[in-house]
Amino acid sequence: MKTLINIFFTTVFVLVLAYFMEGITIDNPATALMVALVLGLLNIFVKPVIVFFTLPATVFTFGLFLLVINALLVLMCTYFVKGFHVRGFIDALLFSLILSFGQALISKLSDSKK
Repeated sequence: MKTLINIFFTTVFVLVLAYFMEGITIDNPATALMVALVLGLLNIFVKPVIVFFTLPATVFTFGLFLLVINALLVLMCTYFVKGFHVRGFIDALLFSLILSFGQALISKLSDSKK
């Protein structure tokens, strides 16, 4: 159930961010759902591999390189989801930062209700 709630809120965040951010476009709400699902899968399967191979850069930058990895995952998502467009790296970076903040906020709120 918690996974479905996370997917729902991620979809909502993607829709809201696409509405307010000039460099992010989404064709329809179904595309936002696909973005949420693909980003979740990329975070589960691809991100750990990338983090492992870039561990020296991550340690050297005190973890800030993880922001770059998140932006690259957003850009990678544009290749898998038709109808999701990101103008460039900076837009992907801002998108991933705001999305991560929103997801953390929802996670914190849902954990505090228990």
